[in-house]
Amino acid sequence: MSNAPQISPQLPWPELPTAAWRETYATLQLWTQIAGKIRLVRTPWLNHSWHVALYVTARGLTTSPIPDNIRTFQIDFDFIDHALRISTSDGATREFALAGQSVASFYAAVMAALADLGIHIEIDEIPNELPEPIRFSQDTQHASYDPDAVRRFFQILVNADRVFKQFRTGFLGKASPVHFFWGSFDLAVTRFSGRRAPRHPGGVPHLSDDVACEAYSHEVSSAGFWPGSGAIDYPAFYSYAYPEPPGFRTTRVRPDAAFFSEALGEFILPYDAVRTAAAPDQALLEFLQSTYEAAADAAKWDRDSLECPLGQPGVVRQV
Repeated sequence: MSNAPQISPQLPWPELPTAAWRETYATLQLWTQIAGKIRLVRTPWLNHSWHVALYVTARGLTTSPIPDNIRTFQIDFDFIDHALRISTSDGATREFALAGQSVASFYAAVMAALADLGIHIEIDEIPNELPEPIRFSQDTQHASYDPDAVRRFFQILVNADRVFKQFRTGFLGKASPVHFFWGSFDLAVTRFSGRRAPRHPGGVPHLSDDVACEAYSHEVSSAGFWPGSGAIDYPAFYSYAYPEPPGFRTTRVRPDAAFFSEALGEFILPYDAVRTAAAPDQALLEFLQSTYEAAADAAKWDRDSLECPLGQPGVVRQV
């Protein structure tokens, strides 16, 4: 268990020290990949792999309903009661605790619960977008679950989901849902200019070139949150453009703590800069808006026809 201080109502953007939950982070990412791959094999392909993503709920993450002939089922991670729950549209449920599970035992428990519900599924057991992957059914190495750290991570997802959804209301063009990608383990929202992009070169480690090319078929400005890894080994918000237009990376963005990472080819805003800001939501909105403007201006998007004021609850958008 982590010795970090508990979340309190006075600390809505909690600390998330990477070192304190690194092993839990690795285990949780693999668990979400199992749930995501189940959705993948049963859901018709939707542009940019939107059909595989998970979504933030009031209690954790969900697949949303997955087709199963004439009924549906969904898989929910409950990060408050720390349980995995499978529910069907005909009223059946199965549930088990997350703590004490390895990836192998979690995989076995999920598959057994599905079979008990009359749902028979086979998935590719090799993890995506991760180095040195181990088959899910054989992975007893990853078996950590720190409930406090998971609650902290979940609280960050709730906050980021709220702000990303507000940011999304200021765009009239094609935009993605706010969704969680289990391969890269990040919460993301993407805006599109409406123009086709040059074919993506592929080469994303441990990701099919066909998937990468389809994901980046059109010009985008994309932003998100992820717990960090590699060159940015701390939780952070990011923003990038594809294709990257000339002058994008040298644009000054807000707030002052944001910077362009040459290693990643993205703008980065450390999570701690948001957490400790006087107005965290506003600091994050400034990052999202200024990095989008950097991409849209450099690539000469038709901003007048694509943008609108941020939405307000109960107020009809003026046309």
